[in-house]
Amino acid sequence: MKGEVVAIHIAAEAGAPMQSIAETWAVAGGGLSGDRYQLGIGFYSDTPTDPGARELTLIEQETLDAVFTETGIQLAPNEHRRNVTTRGINLDPLLGQRFRIGEVTCEGVRLCPPCNHLEEITGKPVLKPLVHRGGIRARIVASGWVRVGDSIEE
Repeated sequence: MKGEVVAIHIAAEAGAPMQSIAETWAVAGGGLSGDRYQLGIGFYSDTPTDPGARELTLIEQETLDAVFTETGIQLAPNEHRRNVTTRGINLDPLLGQRFRIGEVTCEGVRLCPPCNHLEEITGKPVLKPLVHRGGIRARIVASGWVRVGDSIEE
């Protein structure tokens, strides 16, 4: 499988708008440089979870397109609260697997289901349309740069 990074977003603090960036340093065991979860100040930072489950989040552009087609709800890459928007790769099979985003080695840790917080921030009823397709969470195994246009592959 091979896909690509079409957008990268980070937020400096919990609830802050997601900022589009062209590249960022991915810190092994930490997250994306400057992101709320790498800084330990995300909305769910104090909620226990699997190790590495908040280091990096990914969602498929194809999912966003399908939600729009099915419901008319447009969820832009700066709204879905995931760090990386992908194209051309099915993310679910990456769970439990190591994969690369450009020069960064990651490991799929768990699904990233939609939450009420997402609906509260966006004001859009996206919880139901994103059930079972909210993307994945990944652990960053080896540090490196993540850039828009990078390939994603197993």
